Amino acid sequence: MHQHWTCGAFSNLDDPVLQVADVRFRWPGRTSFSLSVPKFEVQKAESVLLLGESGSGKSTLLSLICGTVIPDNGVVRVAGTDLAALPGGQRDRFRAEQIGVIFQQFNLLPFGTVQDNILLPLRFARARQQRAGEPKRAAMELCAALGLPKDLIHAKANTLSVGQQQRVAVARAMIGQPPLIVADEPTSALDADSQAAFLDLLFQQSAAHHASLLMVSHDPRLADRFDRVVHLADIAQIDRVA
Repeated sequence: MHQHWTCGAFSNLDDPVLQVADVRFRWPGRTSFSLSVPKFEVQKAESVLLLGESGSGKSTLLSLICGTVIPDNGVVRVAGTDLAALPGGQRDRFRAEQIGVIFQQFNLLPFGTVQDNILLPLRFARARQQRAGEPKRAAMELCAALGLPKDLIHAKANTLSVGQQQRVAVARAMIGQPPLIVADEPTSALDADSQAAFLDLLFQQSAAHHASLLMVSHDPRLADRFDRVVHLADIAQIDRVA
């Protein structure tokens, strides 16, 4: 039965926030790359570290989880909704509503202000905007919680330090309380102290918003910080056919 989604509500409150089942996906092209994932789940409010080397299929799996591509077979379910059951436009809106993404390079709008960047997801997600309450106040509160000075809210992103950009990226992912936060190698260019500080902020905010956290990395030294560690090679099979 088709499951409808509204305002982040789950059809079953005991369901995992993310379910990947019997998924197979093949990239078209001269060298064909396929990824098979029999089963992978993330529970509500759980933090999961997904470890994999470069070329192991991490980016493909994240694309499937975020709905930017859909599987050839199987099901990817986020917040109780099968992403493949949604038309393209609805899938984009659903992603904006239900998934907060922290990119490896942060992907801030360089000439936008801190406030512009934090509020950006709400422009595409009405229910998420409603969950945020008064958006500008929510942005200010997130900045305060993340240790950003109050007067930085109107600063341009391209004037920020790397540490400040990290915090803005976390605030943008968290605003409006999406149930799933996906972080794509956000600590890969950081030294150990900066990694620890960033993860402290990320875990604090995930807990405060009751969000599930899925972080992808190639660095096993991060493992102790997470509820669960999953090696991509243990849940996925990759085939390359020239």
